[in-house]
Amino acid sequence: MTENSDSGFDPDFDYRGYDPIQPRGTDWGARLKKLVGPIVAGGIALAKFSFILVKFSTIFIAVAAYALIWGWKFAIGLVLLILIHETGHYIEAQREGLHPKLPVFIPFLGAYVQYTRGNPWQTARVAIAGPILGGAAAFVCYLIGKSQSSNLMYALAYFGFFLNLFNLLPFGFFDGGAVWRSAAFLRRGGGSGKALFIYALYFGTALVLVLGMWASHVPQHRL
Repeated sequence: MTENSDSGFDPDFDYRGYDPIQPRGTDWGARLKKLVGPIVAGGIALAKFSFILVKFSTIFIAVAAYALIWGWKFAIGLVLLILIHETGHYIEAQREGLHPKLPVFIPFLGAYVQYTRGNPWQTARVAIAGPILGGAAAFVCYLIGKSQSSNLMYALAYFGFFLNLFNLLPFGFFDGGAVWRSAAFLRRGGGSGKALFIYALYFGTALVLVLGMWASHVPQHRL
């Protein structure tokens, strides 16, 4: 029997591990995954973006609502002051590992930051962080108003100091209410040192805000 050189047969090749290419049908499952995968990923991304957009849309609604009363310049400044106040809560809650959510604005009622419940020591610090950072923002408005003799910035500073002082009222859902309840719990639970620190921080912040209101007040004379 003679060897046919055109047959492609190689007598020296080990054919035991050879897996010949076999015709296969169309893999519709893989094609469907490739087609649907980007659509699902895009839907998830759109849902997240829409959620964030809805959150931020409350800011624009608040600006529009306040602008109807005080004009757009004061409205923007006011909403920014509220946002910075809420950012204080957000930053401290994030630092405490309490998983805060983005601020939500409620026109004419303010705004809030939702976060998981912490212990009294954490709650007190998260609550006081808003008025502290909000007071700092009002102080910046005061410095700008003083350097530029701007009644608008003085008005924003005064309102900012007042807003944060108002939030320190020691009852109900106000920041001050959360601070006082947490401090009282710490005092009764053996954390008198922490309670004393919270009280000192509370009264110190309130005093600074009162002084800020006094410094930024501009007398108004009606005809």
